[in-house]
Amino acid sequence: MTFYEKTKQIGIMKKSVRLISAVTLTALFTIGCSSKDDADKVPDKAPVVLYEDAQQSLQAGNYGKAAEVLEALDARYPFGLHSEQVQLDLIYAYYKSDESAQALANIDRFLRLSPTHKNIDYVYYMRGLTNMAMSETFFHGLFGIDRFDRNTLHYQNAFMDFKRLLQRYPDSVYAADAQARMIGIKDSLARYEIEVAKWYIKRDAYVAAINRGKYVLEHFPDTASTEQALEVMLTGYTELNVVEPKARALKVMKTNFPDNKWVR
Repeated sequence: MTFYEKTKQIGIMKKSVRLISAVTLTALFTIGCSSKDDADKVPDKAPVVLYEDAQQSLQAGNYGKAAEVLEALDARYPFGLHSEQVQLDLIYAYYKSDESAQALANIDRFLRLSPTHKNIDYVYYMRGLTNMAMSETFFHGLFGIDRFDRNTLHYQNAFMDFKRLLQRYPDSVYAADAQARMIGIKDSLARYEIEVAKWYIKRDAYVAAINRGKYVLEHFPDTASTEQALEVMLTGYTELNVVEPKARALKVMKTNFPDNKWVR
């Protein structure tokens, strides 16, 4: 049984937390090919022996070494017996090594070349995890940082990856975890919008703050941030002395959050 097959039985893999620059890393490697330097680090062995070496490194948690061996194996024997499994293991090794850009590049190549593979649900799941990893540092450092000119593209992409997995493979072993991660992503994106709105309020940009609050209500109505979204809107309407929209927002607040300070 391969290391990948063992992880599929377990079903859930730990997340990486380091943000990698996709632009920088893409410039350093060619998709689907190993560098000559990396290949030279790996002894010239039979493919079955190299594959066993890679599996041992994966099982030992030496993901960087595993990636080197798998890269060499892929470069030397691109049409070998275990070529597709090598690609799956390489995706996992890159992900666990915090090499998110390489993982994403190999995922996209696999989806393009093997769209009907029996483990394609795993590939979509790994794409979601990888996109999350590329956004983790941003969200961990978001609160307290007095600027919001960064985007949330990778988190949005992760949400779509998990959504695609659930729609196409609802019985997948990864479905439950994907759904749970989607809930977490929505909560993080909603909190991001609220923090941006608060940043606008501090700078008296009340229209922009109100629009952020509306966005949360429209796109994330089932998150814990809806109450704060209404608070943001009420603050903006009050400062702008806009009566009717404020009355409507106050009514919604009273209906859904009767203990809020705005309705007490």
